[in-house]
Amino acid sequence: MRISPAVARDIRNGVLIGAALLIVLLPLISKVSSQGPEAAQAHIAVAEPLSPSPPPLPDFGDVDITANTRELVQWIARTGDNAGMPFVLVDKQAARLHVFNAVARLQDSTPVLLGSAPGDESVPGIGTRPVALVQPHERTTPAGRFVGRFGHTLTGEDVVWVDYDAAVSMHRVRPTLQPRERRAERLASATIDDNRISYGCINVPAAFYDANIHPVFSTMSAVVYVLPEKKTLGEVFGLTASSPQASVRRSAGAV
Repeated sequence: MRISPAVARDIRNGVLIGAALLIVLLPLISKVSSQGPEAAQAHIAVAEPLSPSPPPLPDFGDVDITANTRELVQWIARTGDNAGMPFVLVDKQAARLHVFNAVARLQDSTPVLLGSAPGDESVPGIGTRPVALVQPHERTTPAGRFVGRFGHTLTGEDVVWVDYDAAVSMHRVRPTLQPRERRAERLASATIDDNRISYGCINVPAAFYDANIHPVFSTMSAVVYVLPEKKTLGEVFGLTASSPQASVRRSAGAV
């Protein structure tokens, strides 16, 4: 078989290039080999693992918060329990709600109305009962970690479902629904002694809800932490995160 002059020229050039590379590399290979396997290993670049980023430091601004709120927010920031989501913290003993961004920086705070009965658990099956059949001692706001979901009641009102099965939501205060209860006046009062009036839902001033709650929950899920008033933080939250809860449309339910 005859080889064309062009192919022969390419072969010759390849041989010459290979020979030149051997002349350059042979001394280096010989040097590394003579120094043993340790020296050869030293020439292999090893990627250093990245140091983990420190957890964010909570920022409460100039808001006066309780010791329990501070302790829980520090734990949330340290463990990442909020899973990178914004979160709302309801301090039942202070009758106050705090909104934090994903890195535990306080965005705003407001007084709220809560369940009239003290307690940290909902009565089983309470979410399926008509409001008229909920007894006074059963009107609790449950404590715990919840993934709040934006939704609507059957009347079309938008709410944030906190515990869907127990019919507990976070919504604008409804001053005209039961005027005798004077809910708007209770929110505006200087004392927290009159903030326990609802059937278990978290009543928020309408302007605050529109400015801080609706913009967050209408676009994403966010965590809602409700501090206990009977149990300890350890009993309610422990050291692990609860699984997110799904929730959908429900009737007007408790208020």
